Amino acid sequence: MAYLSDIEIAQQCKMKHITEIADKAGIDRKYLEQYGNYKSKIDLSLIKETAKTNGKLILVTAITPTPAGEGKTTTTIGLADGMSKIGKNVCVALREPSLGPVFGVKGGAAGGGYAQVVPMEDINLHFTGDFHAIGAANNLLAAMLDNHIQQGNALGIDVKKITWKRCVDMNDRQLRNVIDGLGGKVNGVPREDGFDITVASEIMAILCLSNDITDLKERLSKIIVGYTYDDKPVTCADLKAQGAMTALLKDALKPNLVQTLEGTPALVHGGPFANIAHGCNSVTATKMALKLADYAITEAGFGADLGAEKFLDIKCRMAGLTPSAVVVVATVRALKMHGGLAKTDLANEDITALEKGIPNLLRHVSNIKNVYKLPCVVAVNRFPTDTDNEIAFIIEKCKELGVNVVLSTVWADGGNGGIELAKEVVRLCNEEKGDFTFSYESDLTIEEKITAITQKIYGGDGVIFTPQAKKQIEMLTKLGFDKCPICIAKTQYSFSDDPTKLGAPENFMITIKNVKISAGAGFIVVLTGDIMTMPGLPKSPAAERIDVDENGVITGLF
Repeated sequence: MAYLSDIEIAQQCKMKHITEIADKAGIDRKYLEQYGNYKSKIDLSLIKETAKTNGKLILVTAITPTPAGEGKTTTTIGLADGMSKIGKNVCVALREPSLGPVFGVKGGAAGGGYAQVVPMEDINLHFTGDFHAIGAANNLLAAMLDNHIQQGNALGIDVKKITWKRCVDMNDRQLRNVIDGLGGKVNGVPREDGFDITVASEIMAILCLSNDITDLKERLSKIIVGYTYDDKPVTCADLKAQGAMTALLKDALKPNLVQTLEGTPALVHGGPFANIAHGCNSVTATKMALKLADYAITEAGFGADLGAEKFLDIKCRMAGLTPSAVVVVATVRALKMHGGLAKTDLANEDITALEKGIPNLLRHVSNIKNVYKLPCVVAVNRFPTDTDNEIAFIIEKCKELGVNVVLSTVWADGGNGGIELAKEVVRLCNEEKGDFTFSYESDLTIEEKITAITQKIYGGDGVIFTPQAKKQIEMLTKLGFDKCPICIAKTQYSFSDDPTKLGAPENFMITIKNVKISAGAGFIVVLTGDIMTMPGLPKSPAAERIDVDENGVITGLF
């Protein structure tokens, strides 16, 4: 049987005019700023001026990712459409895709199959220009920093201690490490520099954690761009850049309204890295979804040990959010990979591999239920090769933890494939009351917070701090940053910091190599290794297969 590609399915969709979607979401036209017929920004004043009480917040997360795929975004969108099918007032809030993966190896991030947000091509490409604005603000700060040094360096900035990089929203390894300012005195001060991909810019994290323009400006002013010769931090405010940067970002702060294939309102806004940042859509989009709908469905990046942990411990803490339920997405195929099965053998029934791999799912579920104390359901994203025996095995194991398993077929069936999941989520929200608890309290030391995450969430024995990390922690504590939440950057492929340790490893230590402050975002970034903040393109990038015909119809996006 020949399946349609994601873009073919999306292009067959008869989209509703964005004003119809706004009407369905109960958005007064005065808040709409249209970008053509199918996209719109929504003015932030809606959040304060809408009298409706907040709806219930549902987080969709997943098991530890594998090359077999889990389908988290697809499940999030399909769940929202399933909710619509059973007559619920629902809005979905998602991250915006970066151009890097779109043209690289991973592809876009607008869902898949019959559970997508549209217009898929626009969302995956320039959309409403948010990422361009973030890149412009980032690079304005870099230009003002280097200009300050060129014009006499009144602040005494040490060019060897500059931490602020330029950015571009593209996978381009050539730009990871550069020397700029060459060409003689009039062309700048020569120094080592580098580029991050736009989604790795601290400005992306700041935009996604800001409540309004005032908050945005204040956070931007706190960005540390480097240090003086006597190790004093130099901020964006010192360079007087925050006002102009906020001017560039004022429209980017407003959430974008689009629709699912089935016409469910969707807010697609922001997309910080899920490693060095918190990996969730914007606070403004989440708060707007809660104002517009009885059920606001959102997702977090990577598996629950990274995405859900940061959503709960960073985003919910800062924004005062409390989820009513959590969905953990799993596939039989991925669990068998965690059990040691090769990708080529996943189509065969193998209960032994499943038995070895299922502890990964059970640890994630246990963390949600027992650490964060939130109601939880497991959504098994079903593939045609999954057998009834394998499904029954997962159901039985989750039952022992007091968690229900629901099969999801949203990729193939759209909202109809998410009805049972929608019913269980509604039941959880209304019948099971959570007692939301963070995995650590803010007043612990930096070391204690890192240890708490390692032991409670990862299942590790403890933490090894390198001498450099200890020195950095000491400095951040002295500067008064020790009460900030922790953002651990580690491999997404394992609970541990070793990507080869699949399943639910035990008796391991996490090694902390670097500790940095994202002062504007308001969290401490803790690195367990070298995290790639500027990816490269693969040997055969997706860009080679993307084309557009004489009518402007794009092909090859996925």
